[in-house]
Amino acid sequence: MDALIPVLNKLQDVFNTVGHESIHLPQIVVVGTQSSGKSSVLENLVGRDFLPRGTGIVTRRPLILQLIHTPKETKEINGHANGSENNDSSMPKDAEEWGVFLHVKNKIFTDFDEIREEIERETERLTGSNKGVSQEPIVLKIYSPRVVTLTLVDLPGLTKVPVGDQPQDIEQQIKEMIMTYISNPNSIILAVSSANTDFSTSEALKLSRDADPDGRRTLAVVTKLDLMDHGTDAYDVLCGRVIPVKLGIIGVINRSQLDIKNKKPIEESLKDEATFLQKHYPSIAGRNGTSYLARTLNRLLMHHIRDCLPSLKTRINVMASQFSSLVNSFGEPVEDKGKLLLQIITKFATAYCATIEGTAKNIETNELCGGARICYIFHETFGK
Repeated sequence: MDALIPVLNKLQDVFNTVGHESIHLPQIVVVGTQSSGKSSVLENLVGRDFLPRGTGIVTRRPLILQLIHTPKETKEINGHANGSENNDSSMPKDAEEWGVFLHVKNKIFTDFDEIREEIERETERLTGSNKGVSQEPIVLKIYSPRVVTLTLVDLPGLTKVPVGDQPQDIEQQIKEMIMTYISNPNSIILAVSSANTDFSTSEALKLSRDADPDGRRTLAVVTKLDLMDHGTDAYDVLCGRVIPVKLGIIGVINRSQLDIKNKKPIEESLKDEATFLQKHYPSIAGRNGTSYLARTLNRLLMHHIRDCLPSLKTRINVMASQFSSLVNSFGEPVEDKGKLLLQIITKFATAYCATIEGTAKNIETNELCGGARICYIFHETFGK
């Protein structure tokens, strides 16, 4: 079971490179409005600050985040240890966490600030600095002993009104991008909503219902539990009494902006989260929090891959057979291009001469052709 997610990650890398969209790979798609806490949830799952932050639309391209659990004993990083072809001799031997981008060859990132800068650079390379969005994904693999093996797709946050120099149809562009990912029948939808807004008006849940009417592949995450009005709580929401969600509803607490500015370690934030849940939600504390979310996502994805694998295998085998036939129809591979070109020219010249001399096999019998036609033109047309 543990080998399922790495296999799917390899397939995902292949299809991202090839650009084939007819294969629906199992993956977890993160959906939410702007400032609903999507980035904080992902950073808590990784345990490091690595995502760009700011006002407006910060995530402007899909980020395919592949988390790969590595044993703590793994100190030396090479092409075999990290499961990739990247190798960097200048790599510190004692590094426990590192990141690899699919679009940056032969470079391993050990500084998570550099990972953030690379995401920003690669985003601006395609979308520019005008806050537009692009459907082309960025693929980032993070190897760490603190993560569970998981694959997530982070999408731009839903927005309503264009700000500054954003395109006027920015809302429609983002909705179409999100629907492209969550309409995939093999995807699990992670619908993120904040606790300080009405759960029944959640835009993320509404889109999830459109793509998944039965709710069989939707998991809800409620963020910012600590920012609810005094005297209110989220018991009814978390227990599914307001809107039931089949895969469950998990509450988490994000770091505040002050915590981020002060660079408060995520480990401390996770301890504070556990303390808050024990104090305010003691009866359901074990079924909430970032740690429980990570384990749940890992379990859901593995079971989901297992369920999707038979049909996926059949589809890939059919496509492999079709493309093999197509490749075979092109003939044998050319080793000596000069020799082949000379053969083609000779064959053409022979056929041309045979047509003129009247010895070709496929001579037209309904009208004059070849040498007879040339003779007719010279004697009749030019003669006159």
